[in-house]
Amino acid sequence: MASSMKVLVVEDEPLMAGFISRGLRDNAFEVDVAADGEQAMFQVKCKEYDLIILDLRLPGKDGLTICRELREQEVRAPILMLTALDSASNVVNGLNSGADDYLPKPFDFGVLLARMRALLRRNKGLRHNVLQVADLSLNTLDQTATRGGRAIRLTAKEYALLELLMLHQGQILGRAQIAEHVWDENFDPLSNSIDAYVKRLRKKIDHGFERPLIHTRRSEGYMLSADVSGISYA
Repeated sequence: MASSMKVLVVEDEPLMAGFISRGLRDNAFEVDVAADGEQAMFQVKCKEYDLIILDLRLPGKDGLTICRELREQEVRAPILMLTALDSASNVVNGLNSGADDYLPKPFDFGVLLARMRALLRRNKGLRHNVLQVADLSLNTLDQTATRGGRAIRLTAKEYALLELLMLHQGQILGRAQIAEHVWDENFDPLSNSIDAYVKRLRKKIDHGFERPLIHTRRSEGYMLSADVSGISYA
């Protein structure tokens, strides 16, 4: 099965990298950061990304070179290039090197998010737009959920948790796996935040419906499934 939406941010300025990665995680993306071209190429070899945000000015290989090498290696993820150099020639060079879009610095984070979602819509063949389990639907483009035709309001973290559970429907997900995908690598999987979010999500998804979809396997983790056989509840 597919995993949560993955984004690689290639940015050597720590403040900018932190700003982008925090904002994306708050909007339910899974984010990795690379500070230079070599690290970026290594990350791409290790993991398949849904989108790459690539700074033009980097130590060692610049963004144009990295972009060309990614395309030569048939990396098909959309590439959004960032740079303080917004002249027409730089835009043309960036697009000609294989980038899909170009955003000059400084930028509004909302604009970045909108550009990303537009690129992901164009590249929607990589993943399903709507996830479905029984009468529960989740639109991964506009991040909306419905069950039995009833709209469900979700926070960014609740959306990320629900998406992860639906993408792995029928599978038990442990706390460490949930922590890695919904929060980040520094999050403590033993924190009671996971239990609290599952409880909140269960209330929104299952309350008022005869058949529960979110289940707990004691000492193992959580699962989303329409099949209740062999499930114990916490």
